[in-house]
Amino acid sequence: MTDEDYMDLALSLARKTIGQTSPNPCVGAVVVKDGQIAGMGAHLKAGTQHAEVHAIRMADGLARGAEIYVTLEPCSHHGKTPPCADLIIESGIKRVVIASIDPNPIVAGRGIAKLEAAGIEVEVGIRREEAEEINSAFFHFMRTSRPYVTIKAAASFDGKTAANTGDSQWITSPESREDVHRLRHEHDAILTGVNTVIHDNPQLTARLPRGGKNPIRVILDSTLRIPGDAAILHDQKAPVIIFTGSNYDNSKAEQIKALGTELVHFPEEEVPAGKVLEELGTRQILSVFVEGGSEIHASFIKEGLFQQIILYAAPKIIGGRKAVPFIGGEGISSMDQSTPLAFKSAERIGPDLKIIAVPQPEEGHHVHRIN
Repeated sequence: MTDEDYMDLALSLARKTIGQTSPNPCVGAVVVKDGQIAGMGAHLKAGTQHAEVHAIRMADGLARGAEIYVTLEPCSHHGKTPPCADLIIESGIKRVVIASIDPNPIVAGRGIAKLEAAGIEVEVGIRREEAEEINSAFFHFMRTSRPYVTIKAAASFDGKTAANTGDSQWITSPESREDVHRLRHEHDAILTGVNTVIHDNPQLTARLPRGGKNPIRVILDSTLRIPGDAAILHDQKAPVIIFTGSNYDNSKAEQIKALGTELVHFPEEEVPAGKVLEELGTRQILSVFVEGGSEIHASFIKEGLFQQIILYAAPKIIGGRKAVPFIGGEGISSMDQSTPLAFKSAERIGPDLKIIAVPQPEEGHHVHRIN
């Protein structure tokens, strides 16, 4: 097996933990001695042992003189757990292969420097792109202090998300809907607008066959119109945060807070999406799954507040001028005002097509494109 093969194994371990390690990154590690796998592990939850610790403990005495493959630079600082770089040095490992440097300012090359100072051979960059893709939310948060935003929509072939009556159940297939629940599980928070709550009374939970982690539920409601009997206010399946503007009914606010729901008020009349993301960032929320209506989607796209769009396109035509589009708002007056995207991937999910697009990258940046 090659370095790439061993790193692929470490990446597969990290990939399986997406959605359960936040605010920490997903990390996998594999210890190899004399061409044989001696230990492996993954970081499973914030505050618990890191991937390197699990792999080295499994390898036990075989770690001395071995190699370790890690998807992210070993930490060099004391946090909730001791530095992994110190453990690697103490275990006698002779070579460390790292996919990506940790963007966290308190690490950012210090782990590598500590290993090299101890005389350990270090190689960096094998499968870097794949490793950073797994931790795209973590990397984005470390650069911006804001959560990584995914906009999701389910639409007909002609881009409609509901009929002219508002009926939208169901546009896409059960397979697509299960995939959406997996994505909810993988995100720290799910965001929608009050109109969606009023019309659909959604649960906004991750309902997977084997269970899942429910995201924090975020509602944008400028004037606090949310119904008092809305399911999310009573089911206690996950925390709820409602962001409001300056004009709301104080007595209704007290009633909602009495249910255990948190209210955050802004001085503006309309809730500013950018400030919402800033506030969520202060709470160590690394990723937000936007499942809003067409107006919420329009506001996030207009302000450039997204990192990817996932569209589930069903092989159906709804038609009609009054049918609800995927993106609302007033639209643009000329094509040079359009939002340029780059297609990242496309795949079949049951009978539907799942398309992922990202903002058009700047010169010199690479985006995987579909063939």
